[in-house]
Amino acid sequence: MIYLLLSILFSSGLFVIFKFFEIYKIDVLKAIVVNYVIAFILGFLFSESNFSILEVPKQPWFLGSIFLGILFIAIFFVMAMTSQKNGVSVASVAGKMSVVIPVFFGIFLYNESFSFLKIIGIFIALIAVYLTSFREQKSTLQKSTLFFPVLLFLGSGTIDTFLKYLEINFVPKDDVSIFSGSLFGIAAIVGSLFLLIQQLKQPTSFGIKNLIAGILLGIPNYFSIIFLIKSLQTKGFESSMLFTINNVVIVVLSTIFGVILFKEHFSLKNKIGIVLAVFGIIMVAMS
Repeated sequence: MIYLLLSILFSSGLFVIFKFFEIYKIDVLKAIVVNYVIAFILGFLFSESNFSILEVPKQPWFLGSIFLGILFIAIFFVMAMTSQKNGVSVASVAGKMSVVIPVFFGIFLYNESFSFLKIIGIFIALIAVYLTSFREQKSTLQKSTLFFPVLLFLGSGTIDTFLKYLEINFVPKDDVSIFSGSLFGIAAIVGSLFLLIQQLKQPTSFGIKNLIAGILLGIPNYFSIIFLIKSLQTKGFESSMLFTINNVVIVVLSTIFGVILFKEHFSLKNKIGIVLAVFGIIMVAMS
């Protein structure tokens, strides 16, 4: 349970950092690339295994880390496009509602427990995610712009599902840090290519504030993934329950941080969402 709590805290902390990005006009792509480089370095610094970086391609999880690393950076761009085309609230809901994908696979692929109480709890949790993420703003869901929220939903769900698949089949407990560092390294390489293309089109200085922002983002980002994987490796802790609790609590904490730190509007729907989140989490945990 401690690993899950730590993952939730670090993941929620990312929300605060991204809000400061907006305040201080941080170049998000540059900061994201630095963030992945820092997470890659941390992965090898905190490694519990004693093999060199040259041995990484020989590991059974390496191809999976390439797929996930590319998906990490791709979904980042999809999230940005969803926010621009449909609004931040739509992006938030699409990303977090994707929890139904790993939950579905957890129940039907890994034979996790399936009960009426659990299904109702997950359903309530999904409603809670929507209400807690809801923001009073103009957003469009026309057919022409529906592509990006759907892609974000599928992509976010695929990341969680594939992470669980690799953890079960290929990643030993001692390789968690190296595995995480590797997928962050792949994301850094892909992100650097995007950044290079951007610089060739429109050259700009990197900026010390973007470097610092990336470092500050990379540390909690690394630990959020590490502790999530360690949570998945905890015996008796089903992924369908873990992903539900993880996503819902992150949404709730992020909303609370927004209200306390940034004086964001806390609507009646948000309050109802938090209350429902508590009920949903209790029902899923009791099941």
